[in-house]
Amino acid sequence: MVEKIRILVADDHTLIRSGLRVLLDREPGLEVVAEAGTGRRALELAEAEKPDVVMLDIAMPEMNGIEVARQISEKLPRTGIIMLSMHSDEGYVLRALKAGARGYLLKNSLESDIVNAVRAVGEGKAYLSPEISRVLVEDYVRQMRQKGTEDSYDLLSTREREVFLLLAEGRSNKEISGALNVSLSTVETHRTNIFQKLGLHNIAELILYAVRKGLIS
Repeated sequence: MVEKIRILVADDHTLIRSGLRVLLDREPGLEVVAEAGTGRRALELAEAEKPDVVMLDIAMPEMNGIEVARQISEKLPRTGIIMLSMHSDEGYVLRALKAGARGYLLKNSLESDIVNAVRAVGEGKAYLSPEISRVLVEDYVRQMRQKGTEDSYDLLSTREREVFLLLAEGRSNKEISGALNVSLSTVETHRTNIFQKLGLHNIAELILYAVRKGLIS
């Protein structure tokens, strides 16, 4: 029997929590194991339940979602985090990803997008609302046209592009080493080259870069 993806839902609005529970519990392979109405309670329940996925409202009383995400990612690195927000601008998305979130959903997302996000993040992948992805891609294309510059992605070798996409999906160096059948040191070298060539500083920026180019959803 396939194990269910265990989910913690944290939002200070009871109706939103209830709606998410009903939506997710009716999906095969998904199960909401706890709910929290404050950031502090979300952190407590995450440590107690050790869920596979935590859905966090970005603005909650007692402790905001960004701080909760940061602490959960430090204490429970195997737990995937999805941020729920009303904000679609890149600054909020980058802050969430830097805090350890692997998913970012707008609160007006379609039910299918919410379910897809939970499944993706539960598998260790990244997922952003299609609306956010579309805005980022359009903004990227506009900037490239205005600058009239070459795309730095073209500087990557074929192998570096393979490593790039796996990193963007949330894969660890060890997982990439196994997937590509290369040594860990080789992966680390490719990773360093990728960051230097693209002018990136962390995985959060790499994921945003991949989304803006339309390489991942």
